[in-house]
Amino acid sequence: MIYLDNAASTPPAPQVLAAMTEAAATLYGNPSSAHGLGAAASRALEAARADVARLLGAAAAEIVLCSGGTEANALGVLGAAAAARGRHIVTTAIEHPSVLRTIGRLAMGDRLAMGDDTTFTITTVAPDRDGLVSSEAVLAAVRADTALVAVMLVNNELGTVQPVAEIARALHAAGCRAHFHCDAVQAAGWMPIEARALGADSIAISAHKLHGPKGAGALWLRPGAKLRALWEGGGQERGWRSGTENLPAQIGFGCAARLAERGLRQEAARVAGLADALVEEVLRRCPEARLTVPASAPRAPHIVSLLLEGLPAEPLLHALEARGVLASAGSACASRTRGQSHVLAAIGVRDSAAVIRFSLSRQTIPDVLPQVAAALRGAIDDVKPMARSGGAGGRTRR
Repeated sequence: MIYLDNAASTPPAPQVLAAMTEAAATLYGNPSSAHGLGAAASRALEAARADVARLLGAAAAEIVLCSGGTEANALGVLGAAAAARGRHIVTTAIEHPSVLRTIGRLAMGDRLAMGDDTTFTITTVAPDRDGLVSSEAVLAAVRADTALVAVMLVNNELGTVQPVAEIARALHAAGCRAHFHCDAVQAAGWMPIEARALGADSIAISAHKLHGPKGAGALWLRPGAKLRALWEGGGQERGWRSGTENLPAQIGFGCAARLAERGLRQEAARVAGLADALVEEVLRRCPEARLTVPASAPRAPHIVSLLLEGLPAEPLLHALEARGVLASAGSACASRTRGQSHVLAAIGVRDSAAVIRFSLSRQTIPDVLPQVAAALRGAIDDVKPMARSGGAGGRTRR
């Protein structure tokens, strides 16, 4: 099988698996325990935290380790909203569901989130047809009572890179004091990130997007930023995220972050070259396909999004898998819901069009590219007669 669904999850690196196995076998003490085994576990945890921090150009003390990107986004969004006085939130129409649905809870007055019936007003900024949100549009949406601004760095479906640093500069220049949260889950490991220079107050990342384990993530928190913890407990992670740490997973995360930082620019350039070559080969073999967003749009190196008018996505994915290629349609996080992706709807893609996402990794090699293009050609030829006859069954799962 040729695995090109790395934006959904990457295979863990061998070094990561080895580090996790050793940690599970030897570092089973609780990092909060006062005895020697607990101290050894604590030292290993702090070493992993430092590795994660270096990936973001940050200090270890600024990293809150948690269970993944979803929890990191929840802490950055709910925690900031609960600590703020304002009752207005600005976000974009193309955020990950872990951000949009969490903000939606605040709009409904979720007592679990806020502890009372407080409700927030939400302003959602639309992207342009290229999948990009402008700093001008975000700034225009900000009000005097804006408590939170949430803008992702790399869109998980399109691969477009949002101008987060530019947005941060515009907000600061306008005197906006709202907490600025950035979902950088798809960016970490593919783009050099200097947390403070990015201008956000909190940044969420996840281990399993960069050859680390599932169940590990982190929130970078700017010193002085105000949050409220989502739950109480033993006070781990400086009280932001109580609960005994998943030490093997966090050690695996630290190892993955260390590997991702090593040669990041060179590896990103290599994979970007592979992505360009894949696009060229696909467009040569499959004139029905086109890029979902223009090649001129700033994009992450590892995501290729292709649009095919009049073809259903799900049968195409099954036909690709039958030919040994694993890809996705839109976001894996929304693949079990029916209907068009909210991201594709936001940029004006019609519901009748299939969008296939090929996402590469550090393990992708050039030899597979012709096979992928040939598999897509065969999949299109298989599905076309079904689409013409109306046998695709209406809307596809994404």
